[in-house]
Amino acid sequence: MIVYPTLWHIIMAKEFSRTRRIAQQLQQELAMVLQRDMKDPRIGFVTVNDVDVSRDLSYAKVFVTFFEEDIELVQQKIDALSAAAPYIRTLVAGRMKLRVMPELRFVYDSSLVEGMRMSNLVTQVINKDKAKQQQYDPQASDSSESVDGDKEQD
Repeated sequence: MIVYPTLWHIIMAKEFSRTRRIAQQLQQELAMVLQRDMKDPRIGFVTVNDVDVSRDLSYAKVFVTFFEEDIELVQQKIDALSAAAPYIRTLVAGRMKLRVMPELRFVYDSSLVEGMRMSNLVTQVINKDKAKQQQYDPQASDSSESVDGDKEQD
C-alpha cells in the first residue's frame, strides 16, 4: 500500500522542520546562557532575536540586538561575543542533547532599533500635524475626535 502525503503533511514538514526546531531551542538556550552565565562587561544586555541553523547543523547564525546606536560600540560587543563564541557553544552544548553542536556566528540585527526609530519619527510627525491643525483651526481644540473620526462636543 502506497501512502501519499497530503498537503497538511507537506506544510507541517516544512513549517516544523528539524533544523527550525533546533534553531528555536538554540535561541532559547542562548538567551538563557547570555543572561545568566556570561559575566563579560563588554557584552552587557543582549537580546537574541533569531537563530538560523544550516541544514547540516555545522553553523548557526545568531541575530542579536544591543539597544545601542553607536556603531563602534555595537561592533565591540559583536567582537566580544565572537571571541566568547567557543565558550558559549560549550555552555549551550551542555544544555542541549545534540550529536553536533553548531559553530556560533553572531550577527547584529538592527531591525528592532530601526523599528523603534521609525516609530518615534511617525509619532513626531503626528504630533507636529496635531499642533499645526490646532494652530490653524481654533475649533479643533474645542472639540475632540472619537475613535470613529466623529466629532464629539464637550
